[in-house]
Amino acid sequence: MTSIADTDNGSAASWDLTSLISPCLDLHMMFPLLEYVDSLISSGAIPYSSSDVAAARLSLLRPTHMVDYAMDIYRELHGDAADIPNEMEEQKQEVLEKLAELKGDIGCKAFDELCQNAELRTKFVKAGQWNISELSKKEELGITPEIIETYRQLAKFNFDCGDYQTSRVMLSNIISLYAVAPLPKEDDDDDEDIDDERHGSKKDASNASNQQQKVGNPNVYYLTSIDMDLLQLLWGKLSCEILVENWEEASVALTAVKLSIEQLALTKKMSALEALKQRTWLLHWSLFVFWNNSGSKGLEAMVELFFTEKYLQAITTNAPHLLRYLTAAVLLSKRRVAKTFSKDGRSSGAEARKLMKDLLRVMQNCEYSDPIVEFVDCLCVKFDFESAQTKLVECETVLSTDFFLCKQTALFMEEARVFVFENYCRIHDKIHLNTLADKLAMDQEAAERWMVDLIRNALLDAKIDSEEGSVIMGTDAQSVYEQVMEKTRDLNVRSASLVQNMKHVVREAKKTKARNARAALEEEY
Repeated sequence: MTSIADTDNGSAASWDLTSLISPCLDLHMMFPLLEYVDSLISSGAIPYSSSDVAAARLSLLRPTHMVDYAMDIYRELHGDAADIPNEMEEQKQEVLEKLAELKGDIGCKAFDELCQNAELRTKFVKAGQWNISELSKKEELGITPEIIETYRQLAKFNFDCGDYQTSRVMLSNIISLYAVAPLPKEDDDDDEDIDDERHGSKKDASNASNQQQKVGNPNVYYLTSIDMDLLQLLWGKLSCEILVENWEEASVALTAVKLSIEQLALTKKMSALEALKQRTWLLHWSLFVFWNNSGSKGLEAMVELFFTEKYLQAITTNAPHLLRYLTAAVLLSKRRVAKTFSKDGRSSGAEARKLMKDLLRVMQNCEYSDPIVEFVDCLCVKFDFESAQTKLVECETVLSTDFFLCKQTALFMEEARVFVFENYCRIHDKIHLNTLADKLAMDQEAAERWMVDLIRNALLDAKIDSEEGSVIMGTDAQSVYEQVMEKTRDLNVRSASLVQNMKHVVREAKKTKARNARAALEEEY
C-alpha cells in the first residue's frame, strides 16, 4: 500500500480526495463538494485558497447554463463592484432564448399536458398504448418520436440550468414510455370505459393482452429492455435524485443503473472496457446515496456492492482511493451485521470476522493508504496498538474534512474504539482499566463508564472487577452452528474440485492402460 501524499505533513489537505473523485462525477455534483471545501477554508480546517476554489467553481460552471450562479461566483472572486463580463451577459441571454424556444414547442407542451392528465394517461396505460409507437398513431395528440426527442432535450436543458426537480419529472415521463408495469386494479366502470374505447379493434385488444402479460423488470422502472440511450436516461434520473437529495428514490435509481450496466455487458451491447468505466462511475455516484442513507442499511448495501467481484475489479484498477470509504463502511456496519445474524441479540462475531477478512484481502490488492486504512492495518495485520492509536487521532482529522464521512465522525470514533478493544481482548483475558484508558485515549473514569455502557447494551461479554480495577473477558467460543457454517462454507467448491480431480485421474489411468495395451500388441507382432 502506498500513500496518496508524498509529503506526509499530517495536514487535512494531504488526504483530500476531491481531485481524485471529481473526474468520475457529473459537473453538477462537484458544486456541493467545492462548497464544503469552501466552508473548511473559512473554518481554517484546510489550508487551501478560497480564491482558487472560487475560480475552480467558475471554471466548472462554464459548460453549464447556470449563468446567475456563475455571476455570483464572479463577484465573489472579483468583488461586488466588479463589472460582469459581456460574454456572461450574452450567455445568459442565449440561455433564456433557448429555454423559451424549447418550452414554447407545441409538441412538448402537448406531451407535458398529457403526462399531467392522470385520467387519460391511465386509460392509455391500461389499453397498452402508453408508448411512442401507439401515441404516434393518434394524430389528435400530436405526439411523435421527434417530439419526445425535443422533450428530452428540454429535460437536459433544465438540468443544465440547475432545475433538477423539473428535469427529474420530465425524465420519469420519458422512461415511462418504455416501461410496462402491472395494470392497476380499478372499478368495473373504468374497465367498461376502456372496453368501449377498444371494442372496434380485436387486434388492439390482443396487443393489450400481450402488454399485460409482458411486465418489465420492477427493479429497472419496469423497462422491458435496455439499450445505451435508455441507460443515459437512467443516469440522468439518478443524477437528479441525488441533486434534489431524494435518497430513497436515488437508491432505486442506483439499482436500476447497476442492473442495466450488467444487462448490457451480458448481452455484449457494451464492451468490457466500457462496462468497467461505467461501474467506476457508479461506485463514485453511490457515495452520495449510501452515506446520506446510512441509517437504513445504506452502509450494508454499500459494502455488498463494493465487495462484488466486478466492482472490486473497478476499485483495484481505476479507483483504489475508494478503499477509504469501504474501510469506513465496514467498521461502521460490522457490529450491526453481526447482531443481524445472531439468534440471541448479542454479536455472534462470525459475520463480522468474515467482513474483516474480505476487507483485508482487498487492502492487499489496492495501492492506496490513508490513516483510516492504516488504522485497520495496524490492528488486524501488524497488531501494533501504539501505532493504531496514533492513526486513530489522524482518522478524526480525515473524517471531519471528508465531504461524505464528516457526519459519521463521532460514530466512527466510537466504533474504532470498540474495534481496538476487541482486538486487544483477543490476546488478553484480563485488562486493567488504566491500561485500557491509555489504549483508548481516555481517562480511567471515562473508560470505565464506556465499558459499562458496552456491557449494559449487550455489545460485550465481560464484567468489571471494581476492587482490582480491571475488566475480565468472557469466552467467545463459536456455537456448533457457526462452526459447521464456517467449515462447510466452501464445501460445494471443494466437492466440485474433488470430482474434477477424480475425473482427471480416471482419464489418465484409462490412457495409460490403452498405451500399455498397444505396447503389448506391438511386442507380440
